[in-house]
Amino acid sequence: MATKLLLTFAICRLIVTVGLTLDPTELLRLGVDGQLSVDPSDVETASLDFGLLTRAEPLAVLHPSSAADVAQLVKTAYAYGYGSSTHHGFTVSARGHGHSINGQAQTRNGVVIQMSGRHGAPDAAAAGKPPQPRVWAGERYVDVWGGELWIDVLRSSLEYGLAPKSWTDYLYLSVGGTLSNAGISGQAFNHGPQISNVHELDVVTGKGELLTCSEEQNSELFHAVLGGLGQFGIITRARISLEPAPQRVRWIRVLYSNFSAFTRDQEYLISLHGKPASQKFDYVEGFVIVDEGLINNWRSSFFSPRNPVKISSLASNGGVLYCLEITKNYHESTADTIDQDIRKLSLNN
Repeated sequence: MATKLLLTFAICRLIVTVGLTLDPTELLRLGVDGQLSVDPSDVETASLDFGLLTRAEPLAVLHPSSAADVAQLVKTAYAYGYGSSTHHGFTVSARGHGHSINGQAQTRNGVVIQMSGRHGAPDAAAAGKPPQPRVWAGERYVDVWGGELWIDVLRSSLEYGLAPKSWTDYLYLSVGGTLSNAGISGQAFNHGPQISNVHELDVVTGKGELLTCSEEQNSELFHAVLGGLGQFGIITRARISLEPAPQRVRWIRVLYSNFSAFTRDQEYLISLHGKPASQKFDYVEGFVIVDEGLINNWRSSFFSPRNPVKISSLASNGGVLYCLEITKNYHESTADTIDQDIRKLSLNN
């Protein structure tokens, strides 16, 4: 029977498909380090995505303690498929926080690598768990496990007064997942997406090779993996660029009923990315409000009680509004003048 190798990893997931499936007892005899579990609760969790939209039950779940565990499992899968005369292989899927859009983090009758959810110590080998983020304050970067959630990267870097330059709006996504896509947010016009702020990666290829790559080392793999939808490997470590974290942020929402005015202002604010910090905002993002949806979603806490009345009156024509979300970073020492600075910036723009 013909076999194929398929690597598809979008939003914290990658699927490696090699050959046919194995019996669970055979999987447990593969000699893979880490914790290979057939516990029903582990299998049930790995069967589902975050939104409970798709279901595919694996035979087992690997809780890796290191990148070497991931590499060993993929190498074994490859050997049982392409490297075996019987082609008696099995499927492998790397799962972050399960935010796959179409079940790509799941694999029926295979092995799911649970990359997220097992926070460990810097000495991973001793603790039996993946390492925690390691911040290099002087160099302004952080080394993180591919399954680490961005919220935990933020918490670790803030201990040193630092933060990543570019974010996604929702921080409970895995590092490997967003870097396999792009990682776009309101800071992208200033710093580029998240994939533009990576110094180095450790990647497990489809053959189970563990390679370090960067602009200077294995550069072809580096650029292929970043934003490559997992076609070229599983990200097990990323070195993320940091900058000083702002002490305070002024968050501003501007509502529009006219689409042309909305896009004109957004495009203009984005065009200021090359200006000095004092002449531009630090975050610019636009979105559409349909049927007053903004009032009842997770962002609504940032609106005052008077805003629903204003939104209702503005949205009377067609029920559609447009919103610009912009921010300006500042320090405690300039708190008394931030409103004046924003007013001046708005008038100049």
